[in-house]
Amino acid sequence: MSATVFPDHTIESAPAAARPALAAIAEKQGFLPSAAARMATSPEVLGGFLKMNALFEATTLDRLSREVLSMTMATRNGCHVCVAMHTGILTSLDADPALLAALREGAPLPDERLEALRQFILDALATSGAVGDDALRPFMEHGYTSRNALEVVLGISAYTLSTFANRMTDAPVDGPLARFA
Repeated sequence: MSATVFPDHTIESAPAAARPALAAIAEKQGFLPSAAARMATSPEVLGGFLKMNALFEATTLDRLSREVLSMTMATRNGCHVCVAMHTGILTSLDADPALLAALREGAPLPDERLEALRQFILDALATSGAVGDDALRPFMEHGYTSRNALEVVLGISAYTLSTFANRMTDAPVDGPLARFA
């Protein structure tokens, strides 16, 4: 049913407010991912995710830490599209294969600093943000800051939106992402 409720819009068939975003995505990716095409059913959701993601990408968290957050959310929320997409990004970053495998499995990470981040993300989710000193201490002892802690909340928000929308629309893994599924 989701394919009829959430169609794979083209740039031309999408609501007018979503067309510029879809065109930009298609130009950047070289194709229009079904996840974006289906999310375009609500231009506000598509635009909201793109804006939140751009803000998250501009945080002081380093690129690898941001990808650890994205993959932690993807595996926790069971978003196969996000797992494939962020596997591709991590592969392009030459991430350690052991790190990538652990992230895909939702297992402890071999890098202590990144594992402290992963645990902080999971603690923030489990407590709806009401993390205590027991969660903050190890996170900050591994070089993260109070600013980073709040940036984790932004990342959780962006990737909750993305993973929930992709699951609701039953977005398939398509195009060049298929090899990372």
